[in-house]
Amino acid sequence: MAVPNKLLLGLFVCLLGTSALANTRSPRLSGAPQMCNLQRLTAGQPSERNEYEGGSIEFWNVNEDQFQCVGVEPARKTIHPNSLSLPSFHPYPRLIFIEQGEGIVGVHFPGCAETYDTGVQQGQGQGPRRMGEGGMFEQKDSHQKVHRFYPGDIIAIPAGAVHWIYNDANQEVVAVSINDLNNPANQLDMQRRPFFLAGGSGSQGSSPFEQGKKAPWQQGGNFNFQNIFSGFDTELLAEAFNSDPQIVRAMQESRNRGLIVRVQQPMQFITPEEQQQQLRPPRQQQQRPGGGWLNGIEETICSEKIVYNLDSQREADISSRQAGKLNFVNQHKLPILGYLDLSAEKGYLQPNALLSPHWPMNNHVVLYVLNGDARVQIVSNNGQTVLDQQVNRGDIFVVPQFFATTARAGQSGFEWVAFKTSRSPMKSPVAGYTSVFRAMPLDIITNAYQISPSQAQCLKTNRETESILFSPQWTSPRS
Repeated sequence: MAVPNKLLLGLFVCLLGTSALANTRSPRLSGAPQMCNLQRLTAGQPSERNEYEGGSIEFWNVNEDQFQCVGVEPARKTIHPNSLSLPSFHPYPRLIFIEQGEGIVGVHFPGCAETYDTGVQQGQGQGPRRMGEGGMFEQKDSHQKVHRFYPGDIIAIPAGAVHWIYNDANQEVVAVSINDLNNPANQLDMQRRPFFLAGGSGSQGSSPFEQGKKAPWQQGGNFNFQNIFSGFDTELLAEAFNSDPQIVRAMQESRNRGLIVRVQQPMQFITPEEQQQQLRPPRQQQQRPGGGWLNGIEETICSEKIVYNLDSQREADISSRQAGKLNFVNQHKLPILGYLDLSAEKGYLQPNALLSPHWPMNNHVVLYVLNGDARVQIVSNNGQTVLDQQVNRGDIFVVPQFFATTARAGQSGFEWVAFKTSRSPMKSPVAGYTSVFRAMPLDIITNAYQISPSQAQCLKTNRETESILFSPQWTSPRS
């Protein structure tokens, strides 16, 4: 019986190794580790702005060393009221933070059930809540679940999932996002490479690097594109859709409207009640509406929540009246982040409060300033200060993995959202009751810095009631 036991042990070790690899973020694209030339980091505003009839998209320079190293591309999208950000998909996952406004987002997966049905001539007030205005639906429609979002929401978009955003409110939607170019899902390259299902700009067939003819509403940028249908033969697509070629030609035409378009009339579709959005179907075999059986995908991706609000005071992970608060969202709070290998945090520092010096242990950090200002310092492995700058609203900067950083809020406080390249990020503070100094023996600190035991004790315990967020009322003890 010894041989079978060895086989079982070998199988167990193999499975354990596979599990460990599955939970380790590895270099995904060839050459990516060699891109980390981080002698100097900067915080700044977007370098490119593209205007469309229904809004605008701003990009930071993805060719900067700091963005090349961490493998992400940040962007900021503004959507005017009653405007639609057209359906698209990307070969990499995306995290979106809603800085301002509210609206509807649709994220659609192949194989998932069409769980909402408008019915025929459905009257107002019957069935699930209706989006848009108007008395009745004139035609039957079935679609996958859509989600309402609010300020403070984080929205998770998996690679390859078609998504769109509709602003049905009276205020502009401002959404800050990162594309995780260096994610295992992306097997192409480190370039911005979105795929669009509708719309277009510039002359059809032109290179993305060629400046096409602009519409009157365009004011900048050189990002020309065509939707994927424009490259197919019209007759072939008409046969695929079993539809009139004239309809297909309308799909292929860009009409030079850009990526965000105005909607002539408020759109009408249905969304579940907010309470129903939080419920998942029971984990058992269920029948698909209209017949047939669910295929098992619904118990994973199809039923996952994709939205989590980071503004909840009740769910703050760290809260101090004197220092501020921190809210985290990782794979435990929003399980779909486990597939994306991403996470986020939203923080606020009271005026003059301090963020403990620390380093990110298993992730890069891309930080966007929401309000206020702060003095930020980042230090590299050789003790060089690679960033020492006053950051302000709208700035973005990067904290690479293992680089030590700290921040002191200005007179107006400091509010930020941080995108992180790990499903369960960890940070290691050097001060406070959860710090490495608190964990080390007193004699280690005494001899490492050639200080007295009492001085070493001060380093260990002077912030023993605080962690990560430090109040500004601190005075150095007298020797």
